[in-house]
Amino acid sequence: EVPDFKDALKQFQELVEKTVTQKTKERLGLYIKDDDEIDCDKFYRTTQAIFGPEVKDHNVKTFFRKISNNLDAKTEWCEIFGYFIRGSGAASSQVQEESTVFLTSEKQQITYPVVKERDVIKSIVMVPHLDFTVTSSQKGVLTIFNDKDGAWITGCDFLPQLKYIVAAAERTIIVWDYKSIRSQNNYFAINPMENNVLCVCTVTMSDHLAEDSILMGDDKGYIYLFKMAGEHFGSKQHKDKKESQQILNSKDFNSVKRKLHDDWVLKVKYISDLNCFGSCSSDSIHSFVLDDIKRLGDNLPVKEFSVPRGVNAFTYCRKAKVIVTGG
Repeated sequence: EVPDFKDALKQFQELVEKTVTQKTKERLGLYIKDDDEIDCDKFYRTTQAIFGPEVKDHNVKTFFRKISNNLDAKTEWCEIFGYFIRGSGAASSQVQEESTVFLTSEKQQITYPVVKERDVIKSIVMVPHLDFTVTSSQKGVLTIFNDKDGAWITGCDFLPQLKYIVAAAERTIIVWDYKSIRSQNNYFAINPMENNVLCVCTVTMSDHLAEDSILMGDDKGYIYLFKMAGEHFGSKQHKDKKESQQILNSKDFNSVKRKLHDDWVLKVKYISDLNCFGSCSSDSIHSFVLDDIKRLGDNLPVKEFSVPRGVNAFTYCRKAKVIVTGG
């Protein structure tokens, strides 16, 4: 039985307040982990238990990331259902086929720039035989909802040897053959990944012409070294078909991983001048790691330092030979 919606909102607000309190203590170094710890998965499960299966995981996880990265951020409960209140500076969200490869959820685009204030849904009509729902609002916005919500792209890079584009999309790695005649639909999806991948970068150290390596960071603090060879993709091209979307098993690829952080990995980068990789996290203890890529395959200590509230970004200046971090 669906609980009263007001009670559900109250429960959700209590969950948000508890999460913000926990994150505040984590940043101050005062939080002690226990069985009541709220991570992204637990936040999603609890939210789904409160509101039911209508909430989508990518909307809830985006909400969780928002309050985790900015404890003072203004939030609205409708965001977990994919509704976003936009101001006058919002850009038009017209999606053009030639400029978009992997579509994300259309529910972000519920309002247009002419709608500056809150809107009210006045009518909801289901179309069962076409499997979509149409809504109309008080301010004249028509919206179609269907089941074609795509995964959120969290990072991308170029594979110089294979000449492909690689992207991270939650628990999937996408390898896109952008040179194909039907480039919009010609890609490989490598899954499943163990956790949600948040960032990806190319490792430019391979001498093999048909092999590339990538580094990835996930929402559990793991760093992965993932090797891709031309043989994984070369025999699976189908350019004569309208759509060529190949599913590849992640276990068929040579990879190693190591847990270096206790929170989300926000950025990972291979610095060829130093022959090292760097990774940063919102973790206050293991905030920034800089070491040889071989450390991912062993248990030797890594070079790292701590920053209260973690490190959100970093870059390397070749001319000055310094690494700059931002918290």
